[in-house]
Amino acid sequence: MALWLREITLSLDEDEGVLAGKVACELGIEPNALGQVSIVRRGIDARKKPRVLRVYTVEFSVADEEGLLARHRENRRLERAPQAAVPVVAPLGRAHRTLVVGMGPAGLFAALHLARYGVAVTLVEQGRALESRVRDVGRFWSSGQLDSVSNVQFGEGGAGTFSDGKLTTRVNHPWTRSVLQTLVDCGAPPEILQQAKPHVGTDRLRLVLVNFRKALLALGVEIRFETRLTGLGLHAGRLAAAILDDRDELPCDSLVLAPGHSARPTYKMLHACGVALESKPFAVGLRVEHPLELINGIQYGHARHPRLPAAEYALAWNDPESGRGVYSFCMCPGGEVVLSSSEPGGVVVNGMSPLHRDGTRSNSALVVAVRRDDFPGSDPLAGVRFQRRWEEVAFAAGGGDYHAPAENLLAFLGRGKGPLVSTCRPGVREADLAAVLPPFVGEGLRRALPHFEKKMRGFITGEATLVGVETRTSAPLRILRGENGQSLSHPGLYPTGEGAGYAGGIMSAALDGLKQAEQIADQIKHRES
Repeated sequence: MALWLREITLSLDEDEGVLAGKVACELGIEPNALGQVSIVRRGIDARKKPRVLRVYTVEFSVADEEGLLARHRENRRLERAPQAAVPVVAPLGRAHRTLVVGMGPAGLFAALHLARYGVAVTLVEQGRALESRVRDVGRFWSSGQLDSVSNVQFGEGGAGTFSDGKLTTRVNHPWTRSVLQTLVDCGAPPEILQQAKPHVGTDRLRLVLVNFRKALLALGVEIRFETRLTGLGLHAGRLAAAILDDRDELPCDSLVLAPGHSARPTYKMLHACGVALESKPFAVGLRVEHPLELINGIQYGHARHPRLPAAEYALAWNDPESGRGVYSFCMCPGGEVVLSSSEPGGVVVNGMSPLHRDGTRSNSALVVAVRRDDFPGSDPLAGVRFQRRWEEVAFAAGGGDYHAPAENLLAFLGRGKGPLVSTCRPGVREADLAAVLPPFVGEGLRRALPHFEKKMRGFITGEATLVGVETRTSAPLRILRGENGQSLSHPGLYPTGEGAGYAGGIMSAALDGLKQAEQIADQIKHRES
């Protein structure tokens, strides 16, 4: 066994080599009485800037663990090291045929888990393999030539491929460590096992995805790119086959549907097939860009320091007039704003960062909650139409050639003028952003920004640029499922991940993929028994 000691602090001037000595001193033992000492978690405490502290959880061993715990029973920071939960798989018959649709984190982890069980898995993705996808997206950003098959939303890895690669989640799941370890095994930096807020970065994530694909192929998974799910085949009221590309019928005993939050043609098909769906709330807003050193200075009191990562922030305010939440979302330190369109004639933006977050600017979405009664129509696709409408408005405001509409932050607030400095490619064009947002979103942002300034002095500045529009914060609908993970209307269909309305980010989507794969495994075990 081993022990953990949490909340050990180091100043910016102290080296991590002194951690063992600090553990020994606090526990009243000799340093040489400690066995292997390793870092479990790293974090930052910047509440008393510029005196920023680095905060650690350390794992170690001693000869007399019981005696040490007894002597320090009042120290709540000292505890036994928890045992990491690992998904346990036992071989099942390959006679069960599973189709997994979508190669985002939910689909990838579902396919991996089922393949480890020995289930026959076919994995399809409407976009292209990573190598081709990166070229297609690069061409779009340089020339404005959109490929509706291969873009920031569609292709191997899902939308998260072009993101910050955040691996944080509010889901407290025992398999979280297992997901992180799988990513490390595929080439993610081992530091994500220790970081309080782990991230991979878009550049390193691409290596991870290639290795993940190799792992799936080694387990016998059949992978088909540029293949769309276009229909469902039923037998005796249960899913029995999938229609691919409007021509091929693929028999399957279960279908894991992990479509991603932008799979609008798939949503339309599901609605036409009578699959149980419901519209759900989401959020709409803008991206805000600041100089990286300005955000560092606000958060740390240091513009740059070799022992501090690029600073993050999270802002939230509830508008008492409207009752709507206004908040920052998907903050990308040292990153860039990326054009993320997937349909002709629409502009939508997102953010991404490389592993080292070493760009000159930091960005985040600033969004306002959108309720179901904000968009006309009672059908489940009403939210999709709402998103599309404002993406088309932004396209026109940007000049109709996939430049994004942008405005200086001071100008947006009516407080003056300033330059437009943006990382967004192929570029931005100055526009009145209030005209490219639903009125309640523009008003909500204007009311919220002074409150954000109180929390982060210097946030409102002529050095900041707003870029629009951010509409795809989450899926605009939910594919309804029961306790057994299956569609309420189509047994055998397993809606999964962010695009199905059950996750929000890479980690929670991966966990949902594992959960749904386990549901299928339980069904197989039940039938075999």
